[in-house]
Amino acid sequence: MQKLYYGGDILTMVRKTDAPEALLVEDGRIRFVGGLTEAKALCGAKAEFVNLGGRALLPSFIDGHSHISLYAKFASFPDASGCTSFAELALFLKNCLKEQAECDVLLAVGYDHNFLKEGVHPTRELLDEVSETVPICLYHSSGHMCVVNTAMLRQAGITERAADPRGGHYGRYGDGTLNGYLEEPAAFAPVLLWVFKRIGQDPVRQLHEVQEIYLKYGITTVQDGGTSAETLKELSAAADAGCFRVDVVAYPLFREGTEQLLVEYGRYFRRYQNRLKVAGTKIFLDGSPQGKSAWLTRPYEGEESYCGYPTEEDSFVTEAAKSAIKQGCQLLAHCNGDAASDQYIRCYKRALKEAGGGTDLRPVMIHCQTVRDDQLREMADIGMLPSIFVAHTYYWGDVHLKNLGAERGARISPVKSALDCGLRYNFHQDCPVLAPDMMKTVWCAVNRVTRKGIKIGEEQAVDVFDALKGITVNAAYAYHEEHKKGTLESGKLADMVILEENPLKADCAKLADIRVCETIKEGKTLYRKEA
Repeated sequence: MQKLYYGGDILTMVRKTDAPEALLVEDGRIRFVGGLTEAKALCGAKAEFVNLGGRALLPSFIDGHSHISLYAKFASFPDASGCTSFAELALFLKNCLKEQAECDVLLAVGYDHNFLKEGVHPTRELLDEVSETVPICLYHSSGHMCVVNTAMLRQAGITERAADPRGGHYGRYGDGTLNGYLEEPAAFAPVLLWVFKRIGQDPVRQLHEVQEIYLKYGITTVQDGGTSAETLKELSAAADAGCFRVDVVAYPLFREGTEQLLVEYGRYFRRYQNRLKVAGTKIFLDGSPQGKSAWLTRPYEGEESYCGYPTEEDSFVTEAAKSAIKQGCQLLAHCNGDAASDQYIRCYKRALKEAGGGTDLRPVMIHCQTVRDDQLREMADIGMLPSIFVAHTYYWGDVHLKNLGAERGARISPVKSALDCGLRYNFHQDCPVLAPDMMKTVWCAVNRVTRKGIKIGEEQAVDVFDALKGITVNAAYAYHEEHKKGTLESGKLADMVILEENPLKADCAKLADIRVCETIKEGKTLYRKEA
């Protein structure tokens, strides 16, 4: 089957100056990109001609980092992001209980203490007012903390005598009793495990539904970062059931037994099987800067000595790196604070030395919120890639200015520094933290404006073309898939997106308003915007 696209701007993402008149797709791949006359000469009698009508054709977008399995689970839970005070949260939760009268557990998502009138986290006292009998969990938008009521603490087995777990923290009242605040997965994992077992889940259906959201935003390659053994089983079942229309790349959490897990799911290891691929492993090295649990080398603003804290010892990080190098696969590391970035670089270099080097493995530093220029140069030296959560500039830029001070806060998500160091950065939204709105992310990288309208770190802004590279060609490179994705070139997969206008010609202030008209995977239209 042939389909010829013409009549609009075609952005190949190879060079900014490329301006082909036409693109010909044949049997799911791009056969030709160039002049319209030459393209027509290659068409058979049954070729379909698609007039773009002045719209723009680009490579489809590639998700640099998210959690599709968690997004699938959370998509059906009540969203508390619209609440602006404790009173509104309590009323919202009470209404949720009324609407779910037969439910014996409540999990709500999306609250952010930074945007509540009180400016602090609620406690179990507030949630106990909602219900003393139904276990309640209120999950933070960052994914790094939650608040639970007394009934939930009891069900999760978290007692007053419990000491803080390594890499996590239990909030307490002044008398030392638990206040229901749980910081980082090490602290709240028992809660989620109990909730997910209690609440009926249909992973195949949920995954099928949530991938439609990615497609709506022009994304055809999606990540599941930090996949548990149970979730990998669910992803495998979904793949075997023919669930996936997008490509899903999984990175199981590294822990004891992970190497055996990679053997068990060897049919997916570094290759797609029913649109699922296992590309490597992932580790968490710190927390969240907006939650002040990210691990910094200098104290948070207004603190004498508190710098956040690490999640793992150097020995564990080095072991994870050596395992990935031995397996010939990628290692992803969550690093928000620059101390965590130091640890990752230090341990990966040590592992490379002990292993005698690695061949083009492309380890990835996830988030990179406070990564320094000297660290970016070290990353370039060892082939480590930055996946930058650049949307922080808008969503939490004002919070970072408060928590990190003017200098560090303005420099979050240093994309231009990464570019200057020759690094192939990519972007992500860390779903379900944010919706996978790629054009919003491009807008953030170009404009660097906070919610309050403050310009921050303007020297770290990049132009539109370099921003688009972060969600196309560079993101393909991060998955070792640059030979078949990320640009519009002959021989590559016809993974494409049609935008209502050309971002290179649009008003930079309005980039986030550009809508996806159509998302195409291997020549087939999987999403089309309703007229």
